[in-house]
Amino acid sequence: MNLTNPQRVLSGMRPTGQLHLGHLHGVLKNWVQLQHEYKCFFFVADWHALTTHYDDTSGINESIWDMVIDWLAAGVNPGEATLFIQSRVPEHAELHLLLSMITPLSWLERVPSYKDQQNKLSSKDLGTYGFLGYPLLQSADILTYRAGLVPVGEDQVAHVELTREVARRFNFVYGREPDFEERVKVAIKKMGKKNAKLYKELRRRYQEQGDSEALQTARALLEGQQNITIGDKERLFGNLEGSGKVILPEPNSLLTRAAKMPGLDGQKMSKSYNNTIALRSPPEEVEVALRTMPTDPARVRRTDPGEPEKCPVWQMHEVYSNDEIKSWVQEGCRSAGIGCIDCKQPVIDAVLNELNPLQERIKAYQEDRETVHAIIAEGCESARNEARETLEEVRQAMGLLYR
Repeated sequence: MNLTNPQRVLSGMRPTGQLHLGHLHGVLKNWVQLQHEYKCFFFVADWHALTTHYDDTSGINESIWDMVIDWLAAGVNPGEATLFIQSRVPEHAELHLLLSMITPLSWLERVPSYKDQQNKLSSKDLGTYGFLGYPLLQSADILTYRAGLVPVGEDQVAHVELTREVARRFNFVYGREPDFEERVKVAIKKMGKKNAKLYKELRRRYQEQGDSEALQTARALLEGQQNITIGDKERLFGNLEGSGKVILPEPNSLLTRAAKMPGLDGQKMSKSYNNTIALRSPPEEVEVALRTMPTDPARVRRTDPGEPEKCPVWQMHEVYSNDEIKSWVQEGCRSAGIGCIDCKQPVIDAVLNELNPLQERIKAYQEDRETVHAIIAEGCESARNEARETLEEVRQAMGLLYR
């Protein structure tokens, strides 16, 4: 069964320290938009950092707080989203362990990034369970909060698909309670006579006539119920399709647009390519970095015409410039009417205008670390409350409560 909670979104970032424009345009602006539309959980994936950098943990502490400050300065709002640190919610680790008991080894070995990362990081010893099992830890991250949507790029869809398979297997193995039918009857009564009658009618129409519209209406009806528990709601979702209780809902991928932010050399902006502009870079450094960017190699002399599409600076214009400026660049470059320095100036101005207020907010948070720590402490407690509910259901389903 594909039960999701579309109102919940989960996303995380490894603590890599101070962020750059690629993070701002590729992740943070998307988070800022999502927090207004869904119940969002954004977390620092510090355990995930250990899967490839377990041999040097000296910089994690500083990196965590630098990254959180950059999140806040970019507009991620703790009043609208839950911000927390993964390792401060140990239920992630417990669910990871419990899921590992039912997850076939072959499922982990076939995740595309497993072999890709081993090849890319061949200098590191990645023959560890932590590295093999990190996609399952990602699954635990998602399922702990019963997230319906997970923002990912196309290269991460396989991880969400693994999570769906793991949830499906868990529900199949543990979802049929001995007293399931009786619990369903009790839950239906809690809905009140009118809603109970409607639920039964919609279920009948779906199961007898295959009416998919009735199924969707019944799901919407259950989502709106305030007087039944999460557990009862999941039993009634499962009962709609004739299955058992759905303990761990299957999430869906929320495909995000590929980050358009190029690095200073035209490749994807990444610290590993040493081609970034940090959010905290001083204005003079930003200006020098952009002024010295490589341009179309065909423009050897000022009078040589160029092709904007062959120039890394044009990629910056696609992010920062309006149609009028882009037309000016296209015409001026192709006719040699403008020089490369002329072409770069609007980008320099736009980047500085974007970074100036952001850096002021970063400075304010740096000077008030207590507030930043309090935000994360509150977020961790809120996240743990959500996680405890899920683990209570999981333990009960697996017979691990021992009462």
